[in-house]
Amino acid sequence: MERLTGKSIFNGIAIGRILFYSKHQQQVKRNKVEDAENEIARYESAKATAIEQLQGLYDKAVEEVGEANAMIFEVHAMMLEDDDYNESIYNIIGSEGVNAEYAVAKTGDNFAVMFSEMEDEYFKARAADVKDISERVIAVLSGTEKRERIGEEPVIIVAEDLAPSETVQMDKSKLLAFVTRLGSANSHTAILARTMSIPALIGVEISEDWNGKMAIVDGKKGLLFIDPDVSTLETYIEERKKDAERRNLLLQLKGRPDETKDGKHIRLYANIGSVADVANVLDNDAAGIGLFRSEFLYLEKDNYPTEEEQFKVYKTVVQNMAGRKVVIRTLDIGADKQVDYFNMEHEENPAMGYRAIRICLDRIDVFKTQLRALYRASAFGTISIMFPMIISVEEVRQIKKICEEVKGELDAHHVEYGDVELGIMIETPAAVMVSDLLAKEVDFFSIGTNDLTQYTLAIDRQNPKLDNIYDSHHPAILRMIQMVIDNGHKENCWVGICGELGADTTLTEKFIKMGIDELSVSPNMVLPIRNIIVNINAAN
Repeated sequence: MERLTGKSIFNGIAIGRILFYSKHQQQVKRNKVEDAENEIARYESAKATAIEQLQGLYDKAVEEVGEANAMIFEVHAMMLEDDDYNESIYNIIGSEGVNAEYAVAKTGDNFAVMFSEMEDEYFKARAADVKDISERVIAVLSGTEKRERIGEEPVIIVAEDLAPSETVQMDKSKLLAFVTRLGSANSHTAILARTMSIPALIGVEISEDWNGKMAIVDGKKGLLFIDPDVSTLETYIEERKKDAERRNLLLQLKGRPDETKDGKHIRLYANIGSVADVANVLDNDAAGIGLFRSEFLYLEKDNYPTEEEQFKVYKTVVQNMAGRKVVIRTLDIGADKQVDYFNMEHEENPAMGYRAIRICLDRIDVFKTQLRALYRASAFGTISIMFPMIISVEEVRQIKKICEEVKGELDAHHVEYGDVELGIMIETPAAVMVSDLLAKEVDFFSIGTNDLTQYTLAIDRQNPKLDNIYDSHHPAILRMIQMVIDNGHKENCWVGICGELGADTTLTEKFIKMGIDELSVSPNMVLPIRNIIVNINAAN
């Protein structure tokens, strides 16, 4: 038995034989041509055919994985219409007097190298896209068909990499899992795998010798077993059976309102950390996003993300959520989330130091950049803005003043924005104790139970020596939550929980009976929590 590790793209267990998927390597020869105009005409005709094919792929993808994920094929069509891409092809044909196939292949290689050398992970992932569209045009020019058929037996696909078009055209009923050596979590193929709920691993050192061998893909732990022994096989067969039973029961809950037996409605939202997580939110039927951790935009950059960069991300998320509420938390760095270019001094106790809203209110220019991007994105969906680490009414009033300044700047430039709710995280004992006053200032509270627990119990939640006394169920924590709910409701301020405690199924019923309005959990916990909600009475 061979045991390998990789990066998990989608959880789940798959057991089956491996099909080593080798792309059809098109042999492109460099041929001299006399009539450059004719070659350009050949290219234009092939390009038109390729765009038609992409439209067909788009229609298929809309049915299988939804419009948001099908957009990649519209993007591919747009890439084929890109002026720089086309000018490069025309120039190579004209200046070198060569055939269209060679000009397309050369341009595809050049653009792929350019994208792959970019620092931004999103653009790095576009290298595969430009290669894909180039290969499609070459296939049309040469009259060859791309091999996408995988046979009749359901298989685990193992490949160097997979293009989105290859992924979509495969028969989903015959796909057990993907395993690739290359690829990234931000690639469109990875996103499609998550949306199609297919276990997938990337970054695995693969071998053609595996073709036809029995394998197990453990998407939960990022493991791949080749020729598993009997004991391992039996263990995973039983685990897969249990997963299927749990999943089938929960899938029946899709589309059901998050409502208790006696009619109390709960807003059941999901927590995300990046754009790529949205597909999982939709797949698990969350009613909205209750915590979008915007700091990933800062953590993944070597410099401050621009207003435009942030706007595009926020806009993409709200558009994909199609009107469902998206609660975006403003920058929350510091403590355990350090960013070098912020040039923050070393702190003896960073958890209680220069972090989150304290940085924003100190570096107003950084704060305003994010707020402008958020307000601009609100014109395309339903956005609520949430501010972390609040300890006083004065902070909230200062924030509201800055928000008004930002809206004034947008008005002056005739930039549209929507009606945005403003809320705060309740994650300090101070915020709990003045929550009656804070509720008069904002539209909602979201209780961050992780920090609230450590600050209340005076226990560093990252210190393993204190695990035995770290008690998120401590009566003090539960009393604080009740106090926040009561104070919020007195001022028509809705109250949610976005910390880990929100996904604690042993407390779901208690929270609902306490009067909580919203629970925001990891996407895979949405249906298990819904299962509890629909089977209880909210009344005490």
